[in-house]
Amino acid sequence: MSEPTGSSKVQPSDPDGALSAAEFAGLSQEFAADPHNRLMQNALSKQSITEVALDRSIVTSIDHTVSNQVTDRKVTNQKKSGRCWLFAGLNLLRTGVAGRLGVKDFELSQNHLLYWDKLEKANYFLENIIQTADRDIDDRTVAHVLDTPTEDGGQWNMFVALVLKHGLVPQSVMPETEASSNTHAMNDALARQLRKAARDLRAVVAEGGDAEVLRKTKRSALADAHRLLTMHLGTPPESFFWQWTDDDKAFHRDGDLTPQAFAERYLTVDPSDYVCLVNDPRPTSAYGSTYTVDRLGNVVGGPPVTYLNVEIDQLRRLAMDAIVGGEPVWFGCDTGKMSNSELGIWDAALYDYDGVYGTDSAMSKADRLLLHDSLMTHAMLFVGVDVVDGAPRKWRVENSWGDEKGDKGLFTMNDSWFGEYVLEIAVHRDALTPELQAALESEPAVLPAWDPMGALA
Repeated sequence: MSEPTGSSKVQPSDPDGALSAAEFAGLSQEFAADPHNRLMQNALSKQSITEVALDRSIVTSIDHTVSNQVTDRKVTNQKKSGRCWLFAGLNLLRTGVAGRLGVKDFELSQNHLLYWDKLEKANYFLENIIQTADRDIDDRTVAHVLDTPTEDGGQWNMFVALVLKHGLVPQSVMPETEASSNTHAMNDALARQLRKAARDLRAVVAEGGDAEVLRKTKRSALADAHRLLTMHLGTPPESFFWQWTDDDKAFHRDGDLTPQAFAERYLTVDPSDYVCLVNDPRPTSAYGSTYTVDRLGNVVGGPPVTYLNVEIDQLRRLAMDAIVGGEPVWFGCDTGKMSNSELGIWDAALYDYDGVYGTDSAMSKADRLLLHDSLMTHAMLFVGVDVVDGAPRKWRVENSWGDEKGDKGLFTMNDSWFGEYVLEIAVHRDALTPELQAALESEPAVLPAWDPMGALA
């Protein structure tokens, strides 16, 4: 049983630990005695910390040119949604599809995969609830599942699972809707229905209901999710009539295609040939080992989310080699750290916060992961790299935030930032050394559901 509110076991209660008036007075005197503190107080009363702390010398040293670039097409826009991982995955695939179609700025339907991701996640959530129904409601794993019933985000393996099962369609076949571009209200409604279903499913188990009652209850919940999603996002096509005009004004017609047939015909790469590599430097995460995360996924029975942990230099070398070889690279990162989205730049020292605050906030990448200061928050596509003396100096990034930020939607990442905040890439299996390919076959260690490596981009 939980301790009552106010118990000394659940709240700090040591009298010596209280913030006293005398201690506050001393802190205030120390603050006032330093002219730098008063200067910064004046500055921050009129300007944001990002304006005051921005290192202008770094900003002026960055240009958007690179020695190797895969594409210069128009960027996409996920708008007010958390679909970056889907956009990045589709942007990777559309490179080859657009080439086959002869249409430079062709887009695959992001709404199509969003629909299937939401419905598959609803089903995945309900199955997780059934599997954990015998646990206490405040069990940490159950609480995590209930906290995240239908997030927009995802991982590379989850993207692959959707493409393999549900195929692809051109954006014109299943275009954006208000809810696909602004998912908040739809997500709230869906999450509420799913949590109610979780209550009902747990009640069936608690009351000793048989499997038939349990499945009937789940089927009703899935019907609610399907109805809600189809109203918001539209009906995904079973097939569509495909014809188009290429950039040379030549007309083409393929006739009726299913989404699976379209993917099979026009994809130039097999998504299942890619493997997910991470850089997790925590002492508990050995390099050369594979990992998965408890309860993480979207398609029941689909390929599991599996990572191979490698050193950061291996990660950057594989990414660089792929781009130099003519292929973009899907990656996940902690995008909010040391970044300026308006300018479209990242650098590990872009903001001198310690210079403003008079602090020392330096932490290693491992410490940031351990202390809940960092996790994967965004996925994008590397489309260029600036190579000097065989090593990457900076990276060209295709974001999915529209063309008003950065260099018409393309961002520049100094390599210092790559080492600190890039966490994950997807590359061809055959690009790995024989040792790393062998390591992929090992049984993955299972990280807990709330581990930062299970964060959804």
